[in-house]
Amino acid sequence: MHAAGTHRGRHGFGLGGSGSIGGRGRGDVPGGRKLGSTDLQLVILALLAEAPAHGYELIRIIEERSGGFYAPSPGMIYPALSYLGEIGRASVEPEGGRKRYHLTAEGAAHLAANRGAADAIFEALSRIGSRMEEVREAFAGIGDAEGGASDQVHLARQALKHALRRKRGCDAREARRIATILNRATAEILGAADRTPDGGLDDAS
Repeated sequence: MHAAGTHRGRHGFGLGGSGSIGGRGRGDVPGGRKLGSTDLQLVILALLAEAPAHGYELIRIIEERSGGFYAPSPGMIYPALSYLGEIGRASVEPEGGRKRYHLTAEGAAHLAANRGAADAIFEALSRIGSRMEEVREAFAGIGDAEGGASDQVHLARQALKHALRRKRGCDAREARRIATILNRATAEILGAADRTPDGGLDDAS
């Protein structure tokens, strides 16, 4: 299933839908956290073009590129690497008890033909990672609120984290709905901070 490009693991973006990276559309926030097998193979080829790597190194690099947002599981990475080896786009070099993977000439040619798609995927990973980092930074100083208000913010934050965890792997439509809610909440939080007690906007804004 993975080799045929139809496998969709529990992590990943589901980039094949309309308006998503896999569909080569607008490139908006991809659906959920699913990276389709074809796109994952392309990402692997792009990383191997930079330097040979072990499977776990590839997982770590992808996680770093996405700011911690996305880390493919070994159950996704290794079948993808095996398939790339079978079709001649990657080669394997035994190294102790591990395997180091290299890009082949055929893999480089396929990557060159799909470089725009690979760059779009990395751009999406980086963009989402940046947004997640902004959210983390925004919450970093929230605990300074007084008394019960601080506790309420903490509980609300935990509830949000729990809700987002439960939605991992959702489809593109649900992911866009969640993104809309989060963007609206962000706007309302910032708007409330910029309002005067009488409901008007502060002159500084």
